Amino acid sequence: MTEEQNQAAADTSAENLQFQIQKLYVKDVSFELPNAPDVFQDPGQSEIKMNLSQRVNDVADDRFEVILSITVTATAGDKTAYLAEVHQAGLFLIAGFDEQNRHTVLNTLCPHTLFPYAARLITSLVADGGFPPLVLQPINFDQIYARRLSEMKQAQAEDLEVQGNA
Repeated sequence: MTEEQNQAAADTSAENLQFQIQKLYVKDVSFELPNAPDVFQDPGQSEIKMNLSQRVNDVADDRFEVILSITVTATAGDKTAYLAEVHQAGLFLIAGFDEQNRHTVLNTLCPHTLFPYAARLITSLVADGGFPPLVLQPINFDQIYARRLSEMKQAQAEDLEVQGNA
């Protein structure tokens, strides 16, 4: 094939790639103040921890539900000040990608799309709970995904090494 034919084939395959947000929605939300009103008497600074997770459900041909879960726990001393949890979800159409690129899109672009909605809801829940608004910093999902892939490859290499020595 000539260079022009290769470029035409690449352009045609790029035209067949589809990424479409079909629906964004809150799947679950929870806010707890287990030690209210006592927690408001402590003027100290709360320690804030955030957990982030994601789940992908195959809904139908080329349609996926991606659920980004964010849990924020604030503690004051040994007591929980608040616990806010949001499961922000979206239905995405992802077509024309090979398996590896689809996996990348599901683990980077989809959570990147969902994060601002989940973060805004967390901020609102915390403020409505009587605390100063909590502003979550942007998250680099590309970096998280690359790190996870690297860790998986390293674990696979270690497993092969152990099996080779057995």
